Amino acid sequence: MAAAIAMLEELRGLAPLTAAGAASRFLAQEWTPGGKPRHGVETSWDKGRVGAWIQRFTSGTVSVSFAVWIRDIDESGYFDDLETVYEQGEQALADFLPEIEESSLAGHLVDAEQTAADKDEFITVKKWTLDGRTLTAGVIQQDTDLPVTVVVALEEPGIA
Repeated sequence: MAAAIAMLEELRGLAPLTAAGAASRFLAQEWTPGGKPRHGVETSWDKGRVGAWIQRFTSGTVSVSFAVWIRDIDESGYFDDLETVYEQGEQALADFLPEIEESSLAGHLVDAEQTAADKDEFITVKKWTLDGRTLTAGVIQQDTDLPVTVVVALEEPGIA
């Protein structure tokens, strides 16, 4: 999780946050590229047990997300006990939040309201604004067949 915090601190210095700028910061911080270039920019990165992805949407929004905890399905293709896995994810998030809130980012974080979309997308979530960007940390399961993951995402809105 320290790798994700260090990258968030690096990315905070990019103005604006661009896919190419984020990729250069990942490379400088010795993350391993995953071989998933898009529009000439590496979009998938790994360091230790943390995965990261850079996305640029047609709206111009750029998002850099990190998977800091993952609990995959068991060998049978199912979770042993989904509620227990959700609780484990919630605990992993609770353990991770102080790292964000006590990092050098702390003086720049402002609590943000959750949206209806956040409540639909996340099992539990915490949001802040960070210098005009949105920083989100939450537990997510995008489909019943996919793992439960603690993700952290920094998003710079595009210009309409």
